[in-house]
Amino acid sequence: MAQKRADMIAETRGKLIKAAREAFAAKGYAESSMDDFTAQAGLTRGALYHHFGDKKGLLQAVIAQIDGEMMERLSVIIEAASTTWDGFIDESIAYIKMSLEPEIQRIVFLDGPAVLGDPSQWPSQSGCIRSTQRSIQKLMDEGTIREVDTEATARLIMGALLGASLWIAHADDPQTASEKAGESFIALASGLLKSGESAK
Repeated sequence: MAQKRADMIAETRGKLIKAAREAFAAKGYAESSMDDFTAQAGLTRGALYHHFGDKKGLLQAVIAQIDGEMMERLSVIIEAASTTWDGFIDESIAYIKMSLEPEIQRIVFLDGPAVLGDPSQWPSQSGCIRSTQRSIQKLMDEGTIREVDTEATARLIMGALLGASLWIAHADDPQTASEKAGESFIALASGLLKSGESAK
């Protein structure tokens, strides 16, 4: 009985998140209405309020879902790399390039900060920083990069990647901005390498 109820809750949440994600991607947060979501999902406003509180809560849930998908994609990129350093660089550049994707750009890097505030304070960023810390520690253990404080360095790296993605999302020419950001990030990150090690 409890499992059936849990499945129903998950199904209801899933329908609302899917409907909201489609609306936010197509029309943006401001132009999307709660009636759009509920009609699309075949549910009532009461269900939306019960599960997410309001439209803002639904946006948070949509961004959490997209963040999770982004992390999965980045994990695949890290696994495919031939070295830890290559994985670190490839993952970082991929993150920057994701800000070019229309859905991610609009929901995560345009509407998200406008509605939910500073992205560096979002819960998902804590996971990103911990993951980056682990990569930095591994690179130090392998002797690829110089000794640094892992948390401070992770926060600086994530700040650079997030700042670049927000810049790209707002740029008049996002593609050119993305290319510049990628090249500049590699130049900055290469400063961590011990002498004799090669950058990408």
